[in-house]
Amino acid sequence: MKILGIGNAIVDVICKVNDSFIEQNNLTKSTMKLFFDENEFKNLLINLKIEKTVSGGSVANSIVGLSQLGDKVGFIGKVSDDEFGSKYEEGLKKENVKYFYSKKKEELPTGTCLILITPDSERTMCTYLGTAGKINENDIDTEAIKKSEIIFLEGYLWDEGEPKKAFDKAIKNANKVAMSLSDQFCVERHKPNFLDLVKNKLDITFANEQEITSLIKAKSFNEVINFSTKLNKLIVVTRGDKGAVAINGNEIVECDIQKNLKIIDLTGAGDLFAAGFLHEFTNNQLLKVCLEKGTEMSSKIIQQIGARL
Repeated sequence: MKILGIGNAIVDVICKVNDSFIEQNNLTKSTMKLFFDENEFKNLLINLKIEKTVSGGSVANSIVGLSQLGDKVGFIGKVSDDEFGSKYEEGLKKENVKYFYSKKKEELPTGTCLILITPDSERTMCTYLGTAGKINENDIDTEAIKKSEIIFLEGYLWDEGEPKKAFDKAIKNANKVAMSLSDQFCVERHKPNFLDLVKNKLDITFANEQEITSLIKAKSFNEVINFSTKLNKLIVVTRGDKGAVAINGNEIVECDIQKNLKIIDLTGAGDLFAAGFLHEFTNNQLLKVCLEKGTEMSSKIIQQIGARL
């Protein structure tokens, strides 16, 4: 198998809202807020019109993108044996993704992410992790990991306790490890641990400019370049309208964004960028080609609603 993703198995519920909804509910636009109270989360949903429901989760979106590009891929993520859990599994199977997880009735329900799209196409996410956040080392299929060229992890999944043990077990058995830093708030919460992962355990790190800058407390992007060149690992950074850059030791490669796009929804831009990049990377292409494919995939996804092509 080319790539095995390990991430939060979350059903995406996509809704369109006005800026006033974001303000009234004390949300910060373009970020992800974690909800720990199921009722509080359900109250948000009550008055909203649902546009679309999709088997989501950051790494799962990347894995589906890779499958659509013709790669043999798999996914590990924890769901409960409930309505959303069944929908989740069906959604992956439909996309030819091998699901290495046997669902059973859990104490908590399957995780849900409410994606609120404002008129400016920005997305604000409200996530109730449910059982997805309770992944543990017993949920990790060692054989599937050993048979994969690369495992792809998400920062969203990392947490002290059981998820950390699951991460450690996956990394220990992997041939090569890639990870997305996921979200700036995520980086802030786990800074020392993420820094240790980037420096010592990951072969490939995906981040946007805000995440990597926050991680190393950089004052300028030059500091990010200096930090990355010393690591002798592959660091891939998306920079919004400044394009993307890949740094591998002293090799620094840049790629511009595609112009004149009709942007509708930025959900999944980073996820599909990673899919395009990893697709070419596992086919031994030059970094420039990897960046271009990532840019092509992210350009496609932001011109439609949702994180699946």
